[in-house]
Amino acid sequence: MSPTRDEQHWMYRMMVTSRRFEEAIAKIYFEGKTPVFNMAKGPIPGEMHLSDGQEPVAVGVCAHLEPHDVVTATHRPHHQAIAKGVDLDRMAAEIFGKATGLSGGRGGHMHIFDADVNFACSGIIAQGMGPAVGAALSRKMQGKPGVAVAFVGEGAVNQGGWHEAMNLAAVWQLPFVCVIEDNAWGISVSKRASTAVAHNHVRAAAYGIPGVRVEGNDPYAIHAAAGEAIARARAGEGPSLLEVETFRLAGHFMGDAEGYRPEGEKDALFARDPIPAMRARMLDEGSATEAELAGIEAAAAARVDAAIAFARESADPAPEDALTRVFAA
Repeated sequence: MSPTRDEQHWMYRMMVTSRRFEEAIAKIYFEGKTPVFNMAKGPIPGEMHLSDGQEPVAVGVCAHLEPHDVVTATHRPHHQAIAKGVDLDRMAAEIFGKATGLSGGRGGHMHIFDADVNFACSGIIAQGMGPAVGAALSRKMQGKPGVAVAFVGEGAVNQGGWHEAMNLAAVWQLPFVCVIEDNAWGISVSKRASTAVAHNHVRAAAYGIPGVRVEGNDPYAIHAAAGEAIARARAGEGPSLLEVETFRLAGHFMGDAEGYRPEGEKDALFARDPIPAMRARMLDEGSATEAELAGIEAAAAARVDAAIAFARESADPAPEDALTRVFAA
């Protein structure tokens, strides 16, 4: 079933907001890092992983979620955080390392945490699996509503922790969905060179649970498949594995020369950019007018500008607070 008109508008708004946010971050990231690239310099030090191109996965899944549902994500988390409803001002401030950030500037972009909407992410591969399965277990044990969704990359499926978490989710029949974002590259290693099976959704059979693969980075198809998996979890029918073919339009991290990509791959991916594709589809199918889409785009740009301004203008953390939120008393 296709998403409703309202869902399509929401999905497009979240995709555009994520893309505009990352475009702004990418521009600011290189401030102070030229002419010689130094990752430690500038207003946003450290690594930066962009999710442009992968926006359909986030919106297709999160369209079915509520604030009480739990999401764990990866080191490439912005699209999922935005779709889950993470506060954009405080997320921007966290990326800038400011005191007004979600974690007071201590976590940075790979460790975004917003308890208000039950969102967390980690730079450790497959690390979100255990916490998400634990959250699903807590809800089942306490009789509380809600499902848990763990987003992972295709490389994470080769980690032992992934298999352990999937096994327990299946044994305990938990309200849990694992979403694999298959962008074909684990840093610079192709899936073909690292994974014994062509598609990871077939691994679901080892745990006796449904496994579905969605091709084409299509937000409508992702929405349909995710809706079935999440409804199944809410009904007490146990976990599911959802693998989505997607792609990243940037490198693994900002500054990645991407010499590992075959010639012509990037051009072919940009020709399949999911945002203009969804825009054209909405116009063709009559679910949005040009004026409505232009309004969504303008509002998204304004919202991102406000978040970036909030982050830039926020104060740095006080030196005397360096150890707060780090060690328990």
